[in-house]
Order: sequence, then C-alpha cells, then structure tokens
Amino acid sequence: MKKIIVILIGILFPAAFAAAQPDWVVATEKDGVKVYSKTVPDSRIKALKAEYVMEATVEEILNLLVDIPATTKWMCHAKVCVLLKKISEQELYYYTEVSLPWPLDNRDFVTHLKITQDPVTKIVTVNSPAVAGEVAPKKGLVRVNHSQSVWKIVPAGEWKVKLEYTLRADPGGLIPAHVVNYFARQAPVETFLNMQAEIRSRREKRNANAAAKSAGAYK
Repeated sequence: MKKIIVILIGILFPAAFAAAQPDWVVATEKDGVKVYSKTVPDSRIKALKAEYVMEATVEEILNLLVDIPATTKWMCHAKVCVLLKKISEQELYYYTEVSLPWPLDNRDFVTHLKITQDPVTKIVTVNSPAVAGEVAPKKGLVRVNHSQSVWKIVPAGEWKVKLEYTLRADPGGLIPAHVVNYFARQAPVETFLNMQAEIRSRREKRNANAAAKSAGAYK
C-alpha cells in the first residue's frame, strides 16, 4: 500500500520530487556560451553544465573529439593528450594531463570515450568517464579517478549544432573548492570558443585543398 501511495504522489505531484533535486543555476554567460552549476549532495565540488550553439556539423564535432593528439589545441588547460587504444570508431581510451597554475599540482586521468546516436532524434551522446588501471600513477601528478563527463551533440539546422557538456568530477588532492568551482565556470567558455576556431580552421584547409586539386585537374 505504501509503495502504491508513493507512486501516485510521484504521478500526481512530480514537482514535489523535482523540488528535492538541486536546480541548475547560471554561473556565467559569455560569447554565446552559457555555463550552469549546481550543488551535488555530499560533495564540495559543484556539477557543471555548459551549452553553446556552434557553427559546425555533427561529423565535424565528432572528428574533433576523437582526434586525441589535437585535443591540446582546444581543450582548456590540456597539456598532454595521448591515445592509448582504439576499440572501434566509436570507442577508445586516452590519457590526459591537465596543467594547473602554481602552486597546484597538475592532474592526470584516463578516459574511456564511447559514442552512441539515437536513431530517431539523431542526437549523439559521447560518454567520457575517467577509469582506473590503464596507466600507472605518475610522480608529481595527482590522479583523477572520479570524473564523469558527457557531450550531447544536437543537430540544430544547416551547419549548426547545439553542444551540451556536463561534468561531475573530484579533482583530488588539496585544492580549495572555491578555486575548483571558479576554473569550472571559466574553462567551458575557452574550450567551446577554441573548438569553434579549430573547426573553422580545419574547414578552411579542406576547402583550400579541394580548390587546389580542382585547379590542378584543369592544368
């Protein structure tokens, strides 16, 4: 009987359950990038969500995400990115070292990236949790073992996609929570704008190469 009552309350009064969950709060908004944060139960570090409408195709975004060595060109604070193993076109493992300002120690982690797509909506989801056991801890670096990030790539018209990035992570070590939360608010803005610049640069190179080949065909 108690179980039935709980189910009925959930159906008739869903707001009662929603109210128990922390809401996303806008933390910053700059250059079209909107960053949200929310408190996480039993954690001093806030969860993060960032949104941005990018001039790109789904294919261009995915090509960028799986080009692991190039990640240092666009991901904020990424110092080293190395592909460890490629399971398939939709699944791989890679290593990242993140550079932090002195006197903080750099962080590193291994990511298990996996890509899926909804066949109806065409929304692509890229799950990127940190995993243990792939690379031995390195001296002078703090290993991040608890991190869950998700990219959602939503088609939004011709040459446009809506990017949504969410992150829950514990950076480990001795970093004041307010410092972590500050960097978390700023990093997505720089990352998204760098992604847009890199995609435009790659597109320009492709177009230039195509034009050169076309011109050469008529010589």
